[in-house]
Amino acid sequence: MTERENFKSRLGFILIAAGCAIGLGNVWRFPFITGQYGGAAFVLIYLFFLLIFGFPILVMEFAVGRSSKRGVGRSFAILEKPGHKWHYAGVPMIAGNYIQMMFYTTVTGWMLYYFYRMVTMGDLMNLSPAEVGAEFTNMLGNGPLLSFWMVVATFAGLSIVALGLQRGVERITKTMMSALLVIMVILMVRVLTLPGAGEGLKFYLLPDFAKLKEAGIGEVVFAALGQSFFTLSLGIGSMSIFGSYIKKEHSLLTEAAHICVLDTGVALIAGLIIIPSCFAFGLKPDAGPGLIFATLPNVFAQMPAGRVCGAAFFLFMSFAALSTLVAVFENIVAYWMDVRNVERKKAVKWNFVAIVILSLPCALGFNVLSGFEPFGPGSCVLDLEDFLVSNTLLPLGSLIFVLFCNSRYGWGQFKFISEANLGVGMKFPKLKILHLYFKWGLPIIISVIFVLGYMQKFAPSVYDKIFG
Repeated sequence: MTERENFKSRLGFILIAAGCAIGLGNVWRFPFITGQYGGAAFVLIYLFFLLIFGFPILVMEFAVGRSSKRGVGRSFAILEKPGHKWHYAGVPMIAGNYIQMMFYTTVTGWMLYYFYRMVTMGDLMNLSPAEVGAEFTNMLGNGPLLSFWMVVATFAGLSIVALGLQRGVERITKTMMSALLVIMVILMVRVLTLPGAGEGLKFYLLPDFAKLKEAGIGEVVFAALGQSFFTLSLGIGSMSIFGSYIKKEHSLLTEAAHICVLDTGVALIAGLIIIPSCFAFGLKPDAGPGLIFATLPNVFAQMPAGRVCGAAFFLFMSFAALSTLVAVFENIVAYWMDVRNVERKKAVKWNFVAIVILSLPCALGFNVLSGFEPFGPGSCVLDLEDFLVSNTLLPLGSLIFVLFCNSRYGWGQFKFISEANLGVGMKFPKLKILHLYFKWGLPIIISVIFVLGYMQKFAPSVYDKIFG
């Protein structure tokens, strides 16, 4: 086996792995879903599920990567018992990375375009709320524009990966993540000083469990469970690749705890920026996915130094999106290096062409291909690709990791826990109930998420009866 690259510093690993988790799910989805499901009460339920569900699965991904010293393309083959077929799971997991990039590159392009527009033109600051929403719709209708910024996002992410693990991925992601955190704190302080922001702070931080009944308790619980699952990008090897690069000085529970704290901290700060802003200017925080593009420019237009704040906001959004691009691109490139022994820069060149071609349907899905509506009127290519990743490959991939780590037919629970506990820091306690939860509880929860996700999409009337 060839010598495996390693991170130059432990901080590099923590920031990069957190960067993979800290994406649009944190700074885009979390604030509006919190607004939809009642604010602080939803946040408490989400944090509970993150602790008992997302955290242990993250440890399992790290353990598979660190023990095998390879990404998912080779890790199962190295750890599985002779004659077993767990290694077949590597191909659909890598396919999940490609499908995720088929739409994530386009959405990252949106962020970069809005940052560019805020810096160079600032015209959004002079439009009415209706006109700002119309501008977002106009952008989606411009196929060449979306394709161009998709290519820019792909080029930027893969250029970083081409420099190597330490010189590119680690060094530049550390800089981006540090800048992201600084920008977020500055924006948070600015927003919390706005007149009227206190009401938004109260909505966000003081639990009102009556709001859970308004949204439907079952619906809220399922949404919180799903958010805790998807926020860490679990199930397609995006995290196990970074486990393959780290040394054994610290326990994996300690490392996973740092990632979860950073990931959750960024999501909570994003909410502290967006939700009080909406309350300060009389806007609703439950505007859905269009909250950032169709609503927040109106907020910045009413702020002192609003153009500067708007540019800073979309810069931090761009860093959040790019950090995930770099992490997933590293997983893809490492697959070709591990499995096919392709040199890094050659793998980057091939994948640049492949990912641009694969991403074009999403970039054109709002305009040229708008007639393709896979889930009925109003749906588009992005909805199909997101469903394949979020509702299919992530839960099924996570189920494979859990079964592999805890079944005697896989790697085995003893070997998994020994790897996870190796090093200084937190350890899994020797509790039978914990071991049973890993072996039976987690697979059941993941299976429920998978079934309910499909039910919500294809049998909404049955889903509504369950959560009504």
